[in-house]
Parts: sequence; C-alpha cells; structure tokens
Amino acid sequence: MTDIDTALDPDVAQAAIEHCFDQGWSDGLPLVPASRPLVDRFLATTDRASDEVIGRLAQVGREVTVELAAINAAMAGCKPEYFPVVLAAWDALMRERATGGGGWQSTSGPAPLIVVNGPVRDELGFNKAGGVFGPGFRANATVPRAIGLIVRNALGIHPHVFEQATQGLPGRWSICVAENEEESPWEPLSVEAGLPAGASAVSATLLRTSEFVDNRHTSDAEQLLADFADTISRTGAWIFRHASAGIVFCPEHAQLLAGAGFDRAKVRAWLAERCGRTVGDLADVGKDGLGDNGVRHASGARPDGFDKLLPTDDPKHLLIAVAGARNAGISMVVRLFAGWSATAVPVEAVTHEQS
Repeated sequence: MTDIDTALDPDVAQAAIEHCFDQGWSDGLPLVPASRPLVDRFLATTDRASDEVIGRLAQVGREVTVELAAINAAMAGCKPEYFPVVLAAWDALMRERATGGGGWQSTSGPAPLIVVNGPVRDELGFNKAGGVFGPGFRANATVPRAIGLIVRNALGIHPHVFEQATQGLPGRWSICVAENEEESPWEPLSVEAGLPAGASAVSATLLRTSEFVDNRHTSDAEQLLADFADTISRTGAWIFRHASAGIVFCPEHAQLLAGAGFDRAKVRAWLAERCGRTVGDLADVGKDGLGDNGVRHASGARPDGFDKLLPTDDPKHLLIAVAGARNAGISMVVRLFAGWSATAVPVEAVTHEQS
C-alpha cells in the first residue's frame, strides 16, 4: 500500500456522499462534498465578492450568490479553475429573457445550451471535436451540471415541486460544447456576438430539444440547407406564432456551405425565407389558429406570416455554431426555448489552482 492508499478512506467518502443525498442536494448522481477549503479554492479564481448576488427568481423569493455558485460547482465535480467558466455561463443565461421568468419551471423542461469560445477551450480541456454532445470530458460535463445544481439548490427548483416539466429532456444539465473554431469557416460565435477575436467567452440559451440532421448524400449547398429547413419546419415544434431555432453545424457541413458562398447571415436568410408550413398543414394537426396570447390552437386569427417559423434572419432567431469532428455530415438542430439574446460573456482570467 502507498501513503495515498492509507490516507484515503472510501467508507468516509461514501458517508459524505450519502449525506449529500440525504440533504436533497443531488440531481440523482453522487456529489463531491464541498468542504470549506475546497470552496475557498473556487472563490480564489475570481475577483468577485463571495456575497455578490448574481441571480434572482422573484416568484420563489430566492437568489444566487457567487459563494452559492462555488459550492454547487464544487459539488458538480468541477475543478476550481473551471469556476470562471461557470460564472460566465450563468451570467450568459441570466441575459436570456426566459431564465428570469418561468423558463426553469416550464412544462417543456428546457435545457441550457452552453457554447465556449477562445483559448479557455484548450486550457481547460473542453471537447470541441468528436462526440461533442456526448459524455467523456470533465469540463464539458461538470460546467453544465454546476448550472443545474445552482438552479436546484440556490433557486429551489426541484422536480415535482417548483419544476413542472411534463417529461423533460435527457440532456437538461449536460449540453456544453466548445466551438471548433479551428475547422469552422466562419468567425467564432462569440465574435459574432460582439466580443474581440481571441477572447475566452461563453454564450448560452435555453433549448426545448435537439434533433440531428444526417446528410452525407449531397454536395449541393441548397439541397443541404433544404434538409435543415425540413427539420426546422416540422409541425411538432410549432407552439407560438413564431419559434426560434439554432444549428450546431459539423465542420463538414459548415465548410460545404462556406465553399458555396454562404456565411452565417446568408444561411439565416435562406432558411428564414423557406422555413414554414402552410396553414393547411397546421390545420391538420390543430395548430391553425392564434390566440391573444400568441399560442397556437385549433381556432382563432390567422394573421399574415402565421405560417413562417423564422420571422427574420436576425441572429437571435437562429443561433449558428460549429462543433464536432470532420468525419461525417451530421449536424444538430437545436430548438430554442425563446429568442437568443445574441450575446456572449467574457471569461475572467483563469487562475490555475493546484490540487
């Protein structure tokens, strides 16, 4: 036995983990017990005061402080040096209209989508290539989990209590991707959102779901975009008069489009013109009317433009990022819960804490 073997007591660790379960702090998976020294290491990575309030939810009378965020990031399994990214992701989500309203409590159970840009991707080991929506990378897995634990423990949004998701999403607290800037033909998402090139940054919004588009069949850009338009336009996604969407293109699809002269703006304009269903299509599924609250139903007004999914080519209506490996033509359509704020939040300079 080594010295470290004798210093580690798995029974003590198990007892601490079970204590976290007993307190109701867990999302269903084991937590890292957050000791005072560990939390202090998280707080040492930011210049923000530990008692600074970084979020409120008026309807439940709860608020989030930097220290509460640090505690939950520690329990989520983050390394201390991830904490500036957690704070940036949280700040980005707070810019979204839905997160200050009923988004966390919605019946659709929306999932945060977190996109990381800049040098911090490689500094902290965020996955930007193969399997970017899947498991296997600590930074990608624990940063969004930290957001989920903050919502649960600081804001008190627990399933079957304040959280009212009818079924929810399997990826609710697990979608964090680094943009594959190196293989993207376009500027980074954070640059489009207004930050300088080369800055470490986070963009975030809420999703209703994600749907893959597998198209390795054509080298024609408009045929490819038509496949995305068909996916975006399915009737099941229509809830309000208009809806917002996004696309996380794989490098292969993005490069094909760019080679045909499509930048982000032209992709949006092409899709905005063609995404939609006829009122007759909507009538077949009982969504051909529009109430005063903007919700679709089987009777009501049918105003001009009612059968268009994307109202404009504005970035907030169609988020476009690039991530994944360049080994197949498989991309992801993401259903935005509401219009994206089209902003990005800089990541504080990271302090690399030693274990």
